[in-house]
Amino acid sequence: MNKILTNIDIIRRNKGFSQEYIASKIGMKQAGFSLIMSGERELKYRTLLHIANVLQVSVIDIITYPDKYHLQKEENVSTDTVLQIKLNGKKEEEVLRIIFGEEGTNLLNK
Repeated sequence: MNKILTNIDIIRRNKGFSQEYIASKIGMKQAGFSLIMSGERELKYRTLLHIANVLQVSVIDIITYPDKYHLQKEENVSTDTVLQIKLNGKKEEEVLRIIFGEEGTNLLNK
């Protein structure tokens, strides 16, 4: 937990924000924020999320600071997307013709 608090403090200072500013933005008094930062009061996830929003960073980037977290995509993972539209009659034929052309429309209608 001390590493997270240290990271918050470094990011806060780098952005030029005071403890009072952060505290006011997350809806708490500076004294309460100071207790969290000194480890005298527990840092709850919800508060960490609010702090991250004020600092304009993600929670994971606070945790991994100074490194940034990058999600690695697996090469064999399918990322297909399905779009479903409900159309009736003539509109359905028009949309199918636009997407698949005249030949594709004939195949789909058979």
